[in-house]
Parts: sequence; structure tokens; C-alpha cells
Amino acid sequence: MTRSITAVRGGLLAATAALFLGTAAPPAAAHDSGNWLFVTVTQGDGRSAEPPGRLLRCDPPQGHAKAAQACAQLTEAGGDIRRLPREDAYCPMVYAPVTAHARGEWNGRPVEYRETFANGCGMAARTGSVFAVDG
Repeated sequence: MTRSITAVRGGLLAATAALFLGTAAPPAAAHDSGNWLFVTVTQGDGRSAEPPGRLLRCDPPQGHAKAAQACAQLTEAGGDIRRLPREDAYCPMVYAPVTAHARGEWNGRPVEYRETFANGCGMAARTGSVFAVDG
């Protein structure tokens, strides 16, 4: 009897661990190779639960409406979002903060990026098409 309880307990622990570890990675990204980023845009300062995001893949470009432009911009910047060239834009002086978050892999290196912007226009001017998750 003790052995069956131990076996059941071990099986439950293994199943729980597998479920937990399976949700820790972005969908389908754990088995992907190549250049990819799981990108999210959160309204506010990003302290709330992270909303569903998009898996941006760059071989071939897919994941959102501006994937081709985003992949070209990331290729130019070596996958470093902070090195993307700032675009000229006239943004309204409206404070409606958005937080951009990306995690993934570029040329075999891990990528982790998070920044809060005053509004979506400022985010787009600074990050190009990478976070164009709404199309």
C-alpha cells in the first residue's frame, strides 16, 4: 500500500512539474530554433498580469502584421532592441503609459527587454515595428 501511495505521489509531482515548466516558456518557442521573440504590450506601467502576446519569428517573418519590417529592423540592430534607430515622429503629449516586453533568442543569444513609454506613439518611434502586435 505504501508503495502505491509513493508511486501516485511521485506521478503527481512529475505531472505538476511538467505542467508548471510547460507554461514557463512562450508558446511553441521552447522547440523553435532561429531568431524569435515573444512580444507583449501592456497598458499602464506593466505591473499587472502580462497579457497574451505574439510570437514573432523571423525565418520566415511571421507573428504579426508587420513581422517582415520588424525582422528587418532587428536584423540591422543585431537583435538588440535598444540599438534600433529612433524614428522621427510627432507624438501627442498625452500620458497613457504602455510597457513593451520581449523575450526570446537572436543568433543563439537570449534576449530580454522591458521598457515603459509615455504612450504608444513613443513606443513605436523607439522600437519600430517590433511591438506592432495590434496590426
